[in-house]
Amino acid sequence: MTSHPYQDAALPTADRVEDLLSRMTLEEKVGQMLQLDAREDLDDAVRSRHAGSILHTSPERILLANELVAQTRLRIPLLVAEDCIHGHSFWPGATIYPTQLGMAASWDADLLERVARATAEEVAVTGIHWTFSPVLCIARDLRWGRVNETFGEDPYLIGELASAMVRGYQGDGLSDRTAVLATAKHFAGYSETQGGRDASEADISPRKLRSWFLPPFERVAREGCRTFMLGYQTTDGVPITLNDWLLTEVLKGEWGYTGTLVTDWDNVGRMVWEQHVQPDYAHAAAAATKAGNDMIMTTPGFFEGALAAVEQGLIAPDAFDDAVRRILTLKFDLGLFEDPRMPSEDLDTVVGSRAHADLNLEVARRSLVLLENDGTLPLLPAAPGGALSPAAPGGPLLPAAEPLRVAVVGPLADDAQTQLGDWAGGSGQAGWLDGQPREMITTVLDGLRAVDGLTVRHARGADILTLVDDPLGARFPDGQPRPPLVVPTPPDQGLIAEAVQEVESADVVVAVVGDRIELVGEGRSTATLELIGGQNALLDALIATGRPVVIVLLASKPLVLPASASRAAAVIWAANPGMQGGRAIAELITGAIEPSGRLPISFARHVGQQPTYYNQIRGQHGHRYADLTQSPAWAFGEGLSYTTVEYSALTVLSASFGADDTLAADVTVTNTGSRPVLETVQVYVRDAVTSVSWADKELKTHRQVPLAPGESQRVRIELPVADCTIVDARGRRIVEPGDFELLVGPSSRDEALLRAGFTVR
Repeated sequence: MTSHPYQDAALPTADRVEDLLSRMTLEEKVGQMLQLDAREDLDDAVRSRHAGSILHTSPERILLANELVAQTRLRIPLLVAEDCIHGHSFWPGATIYPTQLGMAASWDADLLERVARATAEEVAVTGIHWTFSPVLCIARDLRWGRVNETFGEDPYLIGELASAMVRGYQGDGLSDRTAVLATAKHFAGYSETQGGRDASEADISPRKLRSWFLPPFERVAREGCRTFMLGYQTTDGVPITLNDWLLTEVLKGEWGYTGTLVTDWDNVGRMVWEQHVQPDYAHAAAAATKAGNDMIMTTPGFFEGALAAVEQGLIAPDAFDDAVRRILTLKFDLGLFEDPRMPSEDLDTVVGSRAHADLNLEVARRSLVLLENDGTLPLLPAAPGGALSPAAPGGPLLPAAEPLRVAVVGPLADDAQTQLGDWAGGSGQAGWLDGQPREMITTVLDGLRAVDGLTVRHARGADILTLVDDPLGARFPDGQPRPPLVVPTPPDQGLIAEAVQEVESADVVVAVVGDRIELVGEGRSTATLELIGGQNALLDALIATGRPVVIVLLASKPLVLPASASRAAAVIWAANPGMQGGRAIAELITGAIEPSGRLPISFARHVGQQPTYYNQIRGQHGHRYADLTQSPAWAFGEGLSYTTVEYSALTVLSASFGADDTLAADVTVTNTGSRPVLETVQVYVRDAVTSVSWADKELKTHRQVPLAPGESQRVRIELPVADCTIVDARGRRIVEPGDFELLVGPSSRDEALLRAGFTVR
């Protein structure tokens, strides 16, 4: 029996929402807009403030919160949210995948959809309904601390991969118990920082937003991503929380978005205590509500502020209704009134399952990018059996009777928690969790020790950093912990000497260097891109021995290696490769797998080159600094294989196209080596003459083609001419008639690309 229409599951969602809304008091409506930290006073959150959502919780706290909901007048269920960024981040024993930037190196949308689906299964079974993922920010300044959370620097690739993750999270629809709400963040332009500093003013015009920053968000909005999260930044002096042009005119108006907006952490409070654009919480609450925000994350003072705003006449009592409608719609669509989706009793059969571990290994393998190789890699022969002995530096290692002696050196070679990266249990955002179970993680040292045919020795060689308290105090004005300050550890000659001693009796060196979690994340941008602590001195000493050195850069983002690295035998970028990363790296080094990753982001040679992204605007004096080239160390799209691939005979099938046509072209791709390859065929477009300044070239599509040794394929490329757009001076996205070039090849570098002209009528 149901006593009210909103409790009748047979009625349409819209009817149930309106009935429930008509029964709610002002306090209950304002409370529905609150998302509060479950680690705080739950009784106050649920019964006093009528909170609509909680985050950062545990099964025990979820059960307690729902017991409190049962004591409320209307028994409106809670939305339970968590930062499940690349796996169920803060759940002990959950599957932690490579970071988003690492996964982006696969260039494989289907693979990322499978990751999101598996993550949703683990998240949903623990009683959580909402993940704050994926991140659609464009990484343009490598000093920014949140580069690791992005899919890199290209809007097309970001849109492809983000859409895939949204599909994976939300599954076939929210009525599925394994579906969770996806969140597109951070809307919009948050990553366009000043000096790489997090949450600074984003000095960005509306036309620039439309050109590159908004298209990925528009794509996921139209694909049905149910929630958007705002950034922290201000743009043209206006906090994103109050940006009426973006939130109302563009998102809800032009795109017709009807989903739910959630602020980032204490955005409303920050307008009072940090940005100083609102005098008090009453004015801040009124302004945020009028701007179209729905869920207010972790600003408890919004409750009193909103009520005070009504009392002072700053806002009408019914001004909260639209936000509450959107929040209630999510709850009804998820079926929470009938089934609040409590933590499952058999959750351990899903969380950290074998199937998810297998998927994790697949993703880790695909995330690795081989940047340099003088022929030393792979260490083991392609055929099974047999160990190796060293040849001359720069040459292959050849079969021998004795096991190959490998010195595994570096502060990150056996650092299990750092290997997982940010948002991963040990990364500091969750005070209730120190890290993921060590037995679930395979480090690089673990991975190489498990390989038959190797004798492995280990030395740390260097330390990276120590921490000291911030002199401004342990907490920010809103009560959140202030990160301690990083102090680089100077080179330790004793540690270096110990490492060199191990190397002198080795055939090959694997040096694992990079950054630590204290250098990554919100509020943790870096002024330098160089290796911190004693790592440069360690690499210099290792390479000076003359032994072949394989550098594994286990780093959250592109870093700058010392000059000595140019003499390394090989360089591998592993991002933060997740729980199975060490095994995948060992497999790549020894040749058990083929390297297939391609860079989703460019590597700088020097921090002063910022920005280094490939699709920069045409027009400047020269193409270099007086003292340094502008070209990146490694460019967007680059990555080596254990074979060689040639492109030839690019042919556009027609010389002229209309704006509504689909361009078709063919290119021959040939594996000219002796090992198989998964080649990522990249397709760029250059608009020869534009009415306004524009990027010199832009990635428009790509194909991944498996090729056996010696195999050649004629690869068909199809591209809607409607994708060959610019944003004109009036802010309109249009295709301008004229001459274009189709550019096809293995990376974004001009010298690597074949060219064919075509005309748009």
